[in-house]
Amino acid sequence: MDEASLRTLFTKPYGSPAPSQDLWRSHYAEDVHFQDPTQERQGLQAYIEAQEALVKRCDDVMLKPAAIAIDGTTAFIEWEMGLKIRGITFTYPGTTRLLLNEAGQIVDHRDYFDFVGPTFAPVPVVGGFVRWLYRRFVD
Repeated sequence: MDEASLRTLFTKPYGSPAPSQDLWRSHYAEDVHFQDPTQERQGLQAYIEAQEALVKRCDDVMLKPAAIAIDGTTAFIEWEMGLKIRGITFTYPGTTRLLLNEAGQIVDHRDYFDFVGPTFAPVPVVGGFVRWLYRRFVD
């Protein structure tokens, strides 16, 4: 696994098709562990199903990589994900930490991002409350 292959894996412009199962299978080990702020999955089939469910829930999905760092069997990818759902665009900046096996396949995929702020801030009425809550407890 090198920077170019990670950049390709973490790139999906709006309007382009979602990655194929064959692409996932070529980069992920059968026993991959996946976790993000909303879910935790074990195994390649469960990972693929989670990715396909995300794409089905959205009108469109975008993923754009930024900085990538690889140190031995650990890789970090900074990214921005956009989800278009019912006329609203939600934007999530985040980072992924990948652990690779000796064959270069991903055995552990952990996403780090703020789910609450970007999800609820654009929603009328709820967004104002979320922004107030963040100012109250985070600022």
